[in-house]
Amino acid sequence: MFAARKTLTSVLSAAVLAGGLALGTAGPANAASCPSSASPVADGASAGWTLRCSGNDVTVSGWLQDTRADGKCALVRINAGNGEYRTKSACGSGVREQFSYTFKGTKNAQVRLAIA
Repeated sequence: MFAARKTLTSVLSAAVLAGGLALGTAGPANAASCPSSASPVADGASAGWTLRCSGNDVTVSGWLQDTRADGKCALVRINAGNGEYRTKSACGSGVREQFSYTFKGTKNAQVRLAIA
């Protein structure tokens, strides 16, 4: 009886932990080249962005919004093709933030909406 209860407790704990980890992230990253745009939505966040190129540079610009009063923030994470990295956050239900980042020497970027 004790062994069965211990096993059940372990399984339930693992399921709760996995569920909590899943809530902390959004969908897969959106890797793109110029020109492109995306409007992802996650549980607790939404965003919209465009990639524009000029010469050998890419500009990623847009907005993100925290859509839930849960104490977490909406995040946009950008990994440019040249290795540079930027983040922007919006914290507090209804808070909307604008962003614009230019990366030199690349024409692509991986952009991800997340919750943290």
